[in-house]
Amino acid sequence: MFAKDGKSKDVVTPRICETVWHDGEFINWNDARVHVMSHVLHYGSSIFEGIRCYDTKRGPAVFRLREHMKRFLNSAKIYRMDHGWTLDQLFDASVELVRRSGLEQCYIRPILFRSLDEAHPAFGVNPFPNPLACYIGAWDWGQYLGEEAIEKGVDVCVSTWNRLTPNSMPAMAKSGANYMNSQLIKMEALVNGFAEGIALDDRGYVSEGSGENIFMVSGDSVIQICNELGITVKERSIQRAALYVADELFFSGTAAEITPIRSVDRIAVGSGERGPVTTKIQSAFFEITKGERPAPGKWLTYVNESKQVQSPGEVLTDAARSRNDPSGDDSQAILVYQTASGD
Repeated sequence: MFAKDGKSKDVVTPRICETVWHDGEFINWNDARVHVMSHVLHYGSSIFEGIRCYDTKRGPAVFRLREHMKRFLNSAKIYRMDHGWTLDQLFDASVELVRRSGLEQCYIRPILFRSLDEAHPAFGVNPFPNPLACYIGAWDWGQYLGEEAIEKGVDVCVSTWNRLTPNSMPAMAKSGANYMNSQLIKMEALVNGFAEGIALDDRGYVSEGSGENIFMVSGDSVIQICNELGITVKERSIQRAALYVADELFFSGTAAEITPIRSVDRIAVGSGERGPVTTKIQSAFFEITKGERPAPGKWLTYVNESKQVQSPGEVLTDAARSRNDPSGDDSQAILVYQTASGD
């Protein structure tokens, strides 16, 4: 259960990569700074991604890196952030950052935002006069919704805050501004003793969690890596009441991975614990991310087996350099899901 004041950490961060990629160079974590008058701080003008790197027998492996970076570039395009970075450059920079970090597993955060030209500052809503800055950082992140969440599940509530309409803010873009809405949903849940909130859309249908997709198992039905498991997948609108009578529910997302939901608004979901379909999908997912099961596509990028990238101009201290050298047949089950930001 989460503290009523909502101020306790919900994710343990044991280790941080001391190196950050910034516009083509690897710099020290402590040197990754922005001016307080940067456009992004006043108007939320940023786009970002969340990517997991897993510990496997073949070393660190980044999960679906190319797909994440494609979405990153698409988000930048939607917000008219014209930059010079290619998918391959961002891909290589991420791999090299993980290599230098010495971390067996980590969470990777690329971010592109509108900064400040200190010699020729520009203020106001118009973002175009402001320069763009691109960074990639990494840290070792624990279970997003708590250490026991993967097995025991989490208690959630339906939020009083709705998701933004797609013609108000582009939901396809993973922007920092969108996450002010997510913060309202998350804070409301935490101060009321829940791990997470589920948002409805402007029509009153289920949308998503504050930073996760939501999947519902109904009747004899369920979920996905599912083509591999022979489980049929359907996407459709879900009424709020359907959450209360679902056989199983779970969140999915880069941070949340696959996390069972055991109750909604203090109404038990199914038996009130992780169900068999969720368990089956969860097991397949973690086998894939550990490199123990073939993925449906080329989902893992093995860091130690990728080419090493040289920075055009590195800014690393000697200390930083030394640190960085281093159950039943569910073949007819149906997955009903809502797509989300999936942090």
